[in-house]
Amino acid sequence: MSLKDYQRKRDFRKTTEPEGGKRSRRKGNLYIIQKHDARRPHYDFRLELDGALKSWAVPKGPSLDPGEKRLAVQVEDHPLAYGEFEGIIPKGQYGGGTVMLWDRGRWEGVGDIEASFRYGKLKFELSGEKLRGRWTLVRMGGKATSQGKNWLLIKEKDDIAGACSAPDVLKEQPQSVKSGRSMDEIAAAEDRVWKNGQSAKPRKKKTGGDRTPRTSGSKKGNTRTSPHADTRAAELANARKRDMPREVKPQLAILVKEAPKGDGWLH
Repeated sequence: MSLKDYQRKRDFRKTTEPEGGKRSRRKGNLYIIQKHDARRPHYDFRLELDGALKSWAVPKGPSLDPGEKRLAVQVEDHPLAYGEFEGIIPKGQYGGGTVMLWDRGRWEGVGDIEASFRYGKLKFELSGEKLRGRWTLVRMGGKATSQGKNWLLIKEKDDIAGACSAPDVLKEQPQSVKSGRSMDEIAAAEDRVWKNGQSAKPRKKKTGGDRTPRTSGSKKGNTRTSPHADTRAAELANARKRDMPREVKPQLAILVKEAPKGDGWLH
């Protein structure tokens, strides 16, 4: 698949997902699983191949039980940069919902990888932070066809495989490997959502102290305007018109002696 399908489905003026360019020429073996709370919640299973992330939507997520054959629906290829994405896709956009980086690592194919992928039976070994061991992706129907998008994700029998009575890895390890956050915590980070060309700001409670002070020259000769006065960029000297950024990155933390105070902080 081409990255054009990925780009055609998304409006990058409204979503913080990486736009991606051409396929990478590097040969890597990145492995990614992202939990996606979209209209139909699922897990996105991704393997780096041919300069992009081959991707499958797994409705029930992976299982360590070799007896479980999990449906994996192949979707459009994603750019390699998507392997770092975690955040919120705005409602109304393609795949709108919360995305968590659930697992990441490397994968190693068995035999001729490209030939195995074309044939529809890909055997590989995962070395992730959560999932490890031997796995198989099998395309339903055998060789590739125009309708051959449904695959099965199966855990092979090895020392890491679990029995049907073993704990569910999805429930035992629900947090993000990137941030340590839960899905609810990621969903609550509204400042990471791109809306109408601006990064949304957390809501603040209105208090009497939030009112803009009036300009007054009657008290102690104070004729300065309010610090909250609206100053338009176009009126500034030497101002240059620029496009809005694709993403507003958060500020980096710095070392301080005391924790910040106020209603907007929890310690």
